[in-house]
Amino acid sequence: MTIATAPLPTRRADLLARLAQPHQYDLAVIGGGATGLGVALDAAARGFSVVLVDSHDFAKGTSSRATKLVHGGVRYLAQGNIALVREALHERTTLLHNAPHLAQPLPFVMPSYRFWETPFYGIGLMMYDALAGKAGLGATQFLGRERTLRCLPTARTEGLKGGVKYWDGQFDDARLALALARTAASLGALVVNYCPAKSLVHEAGKVVGFVCEDADSGQQFTVRARSVVNATGVWVDTLRQMDGEAIGRPVKPMVAPSQGVHIVVDREFLPSDHALMVPKTADGRVLFAVPWLGKLILGTTDSPRQDVVREPEPFREEVRFILEESARYLTRAPRVEDIRSIWVGLRPLVKPQDDDGDNTKKISREHTVLASRSGLITVTGGKWTTYRAMAEDVLQKCFTTGLLPEKPAGVTNHLPLVGTPREPVQHRISDAQGLHSYGTEAAEVRAMPGAQTDLGGGLTEAMVRFAARYEYACTVEDVLARRSRLLFLDARKAIELAPVVAGLLREELGADPQLEAFLALAQQYLHVPT
Repeated sequence: MTIATAPLPTRRADLLARLAQPHQYDLAVIGGGATGLGVALDAAARGFSVVLVDSHDFAKGTSSRATKLVHGGVRYLAQGNIALVREALHERTTLLHNAPHLAQPLPFVMPSYRFWETPFYGIGLMMYDALAGKAGLGATQFLGRERTLRCLPTARTEGLKGGVKYWDGQFDDARLALALARTAASLGALVVNYCPAKSLVHEAGKVVGFVCEDADSGQQFTVRARSVVNATGVWVDTLRQMDGEAIGRPVKPMVAPSQGVHIVVDREFLPSDHALMVPKTADGRVLFAVPWLGKLILGTTDSPRQDVVREPEPFREEVRFILEESARYLTRAPRVEDIRSIWVGLRPLVKPQDDDGDNTKKISREHTVLASRSGLITVTGGKWTTYRAMAEDVLQKCFTTGLLPEKPAGVTNHLPLVGTPREPVQHRISDAQGLHSYGTEAAEVRAMPGAQTDLGGGLTEAMVRFAARYEYACTVEDVLARRSRLLFLDARKAIELAPVVAGLLREELGADPQLEAFLALAQQYLHVPT
């Protein structure tokens, strides 16, 4: 297995020219989030010919809007789902090992304000350690009041008894998704963003491909494959309905969307490299305060949502909930005017077929892989941490249904992603974003024109050019939301830099970088419902 060491160009005209060539792929994936990209990488690593298309940019949907945690799922342990926790803990270690410049261990502290909380949660977290075994990141520790305050210097002191410290992980989700896409491409996969699948192609009642369309030119392409995977996250039911109608078998929706809101504020509200975790808030949900890329993320809520829009907006009561709960645990609580950015992620929870999905806290976070009568493989549910295991399950379904010849699993267990350094990483994910986020490709970025031109927010002119040439970036949003994470960190700063980024993209790509659309979107990331 050979992975290119130099960055591969991602010139769009070349990608579309490849897509236009008549070819029957072994596997075609619709959906470029964590799950779809993981499937494409696994299949390419096993030697299958692979194509993947996404209707928008890679990780544009759920996969760039996570709480940024690589975790086994402490709350799943409380629900008694031992198998899910054990799998996630194993995958956590694998992910941190395969992309240490993008995913790293992070210490968490649960502050205790009632006498029973430290032993109660501490014992549970020691079980968490035991399940991790050799994959553990650090031992759980019982903390007294003073040590708790050293870890969480702005925690509310009144009534503080102590705390429990444990370890999980955090990551840069959008850049990890991009690393998956580029690693798959280095192994021969064709991955194309902004190319939505418009229809499925059936022959003799079997799905044999799909028709996709370049979002810019409207040019259509017919992609043929031995197996077609529907990995469109919260949107999987759209393709399933399309498939069911074609073969005369209506399908029942399987996804119960859940919405999670995240508020970003300055690190001064919790100046620490430890995250704060509240396992049970006033209404039973979990609250995190996570240091990330120089800022602090507060979240997340878990609310059912009936629609599956591309850019969901927060509900007023969710924002109020996060701010009010933060005030219970921080000496100085953020207010509305302190919010730098606010964003929402939809989660594709798989509901039982006799469940209306109204209580998303009780719906399993496990993933589901289905094969329809036509042979369409659908995968949804799960979480970022287990993307690799989900991909293996999808490939196994392709084998057991006879769509592909079986090849051994485990090829991605120790497969470093693009940019992974051989030496220990010195920076932390909690540090402000910068050149270190590129891992071993930092030298290539440094050699680009404009490497010394600092645009602000950790972004240089060279990074924008690198995104256009080697990272599939087409628009201002691609650069400022997902190649750089500035939109998620400081929407006002992103608005300030947008015109300069647009000018550089016009130079590099000769196409409309959609500046006005980005400016409108960025206003949404500043809007707090009242």
